[in-house]
Amino acid sequence: MLRSPESEEDADRSGSDRVELTASERIQLEFLPAAEQLSPFVTTFYSLRCDEREIQDYLPAAVGYLTVNLSGGGILHFADGRAEPSHEAMFLTPTTAAVRIALQGPWHMVGAALSPLGWAALTGMHAGAVSDRVLPASQVLGRRADGLAQRMRAVGGDRARVDILADLIGGGLRPVTPRHGKVIAAIADWLSSDFDPPVSALPGRANYSIRQIERLSERYFGVPPKQLARKYRALRVAAMLQAPDTSPEQVAALKELYFDQSHLIRDMRHYLGRTPKRIFDGSAPLLNATSSMRSYREVRPNFARIPGD
Repeated sequence: MLRSPESEEDADRSGSDRVELTASERIQLEFLPAAEQLSPFVTTFYSLRCDEREIQDYLPAAVGYLTVNLSGGGILHFADGRAEPSHEAMFLTPTTAAVRIALQGPWHMVGAALSPLGWAALTGMHAGAVSDRVLPASQVLGRRADGLAQRMRAVGGDRARVDILADLIGGGLRPVTPRHGKVIAAIADWLSSDFDPPVSALPGRANYSIRQIERLSERYFGVPPKQLARKYRALRVAAMLQAPDTSPEQVAALKELYFDQSHLIRDMRHYLGRTPKRIFDGSAPLLNATSSMRSYREVRPNFARIPGD
């Protein structure tokens, strides 16, 4: 077992954010699968509800979201210290670290978790150039996003609301250069090959030079391959640490992916907003919902799947 003078309790006490997170049972999440024709572009649609007046939680680092706040809203706090307000209809751009959310409820959100291909086809934006930001949906989609929240409030049920969001996304998709689409797929396969895949294996998979791959990775994923692998290692290790069927032997093997205990703690805090100990305690429902084994095993398509799963 990895050991370090820095305990997880010390890491928690030394962190900059000391907020009481909203209890898991107060937040209701429902996954609403994407239609087959949208599955390459949308990992899943979902609905989140919470009737609390004040809501605090973390969103793990992710590819990007298109969300509609039907009620409630607040502030998103990024790792570099910036704070940006939410909007009724908005994009959360690809994030390089966990994002703390501080909302006023009651909160009801319907959203779409985008795949890297979906981000590129829907927004046309360079992921690295706009990472870690909140953008009004109208800034990206123009007048097609006008009145989106009002239209969604006017129908009954979240499935009907998702249909409106799906129509908006489907009507806004633009072709991605086919060769670039193959690179996106090759990077996904590379990430799925191992918890810590070597960057040197990428050129053979993608049929591009390493410099070209680095540029394309930043364009479509927001970060270069080495940083991307580090992010997905943390997300998938966290998913397995949460899974009830992960054996003690598997836990020990996962910890061996890190140089020492403090390295593991730093990566978990950076990409998920919590230390490994806090991943187990049920205090971060959005983390558990978005970075759980269910997200990898049941929500399709399965991007950067658990290696060997």
